[in-house]
Amino acid sequence: MELILKEDIIGLGFKNDIVNVKSGYGRNYLIPMGKAVIASESAKKVLAENLRQQAHKLAAQKAAAEERGKALEGVALCIAAKVSATGQLYGSVNTATVAEELKKLGHDIDRKIITMRDIKKVGEYVALVHFHKEVTAEIPVTVVAEGGQEEEVAQAPVEEAAPVVEEAPVEEAPVAEEEAPAAE
Repeated sequence: MELILKEDIIGLGFKNDIVNVKSGYGRNYLIPMGKAVIASESAKKVLAENLRQQAHKLAAQKAAAEERGKALEGVALCIAAKVSATGQLYGSVNTATVAEELKKLGHDIDRKIITMRDIKKVGEYVALVHFHKEVTAEIPVTVVAEGGQEEEVAQAPVEEAAPVVEEAPVEEAPVAEEEAPAAE
């Protein structure tokens, strides 16, 4: 089913795009919700005329989107989250979390225009902000353990303990003998 979108739908298309969707999705959701209309010949002619008349408006919208994109150019987020010993997050970092962090930095961005997968491990990721169909900003997102020192403390004893256990039986055989009677 061929439809003309009346608003931006992330994952499908942008306003005034002509898209092909399954007929059930179009009939049962997009058309009744007012998000799209059937792309008949007359609707396509009306769309072409509207686009011609609104060309300067669309150029102004794109320029505004480019300005908002440039404002995010040097922004990088570092999000602290609770982490298990294996580096797995308790919960996840998602678009709502990224939007909150951007708001703290003074950038009011709707979470619906941010796309990324839910982050469930510590590491570096990229969030995409779609201001316009031709303007997208990339924001690097680094997820770290909430208590950075706790992670270092948890790793340090493991690293030190492993070499001591390996060295004792190999280098000093008498030490192993002394330990044996103490264990009895």
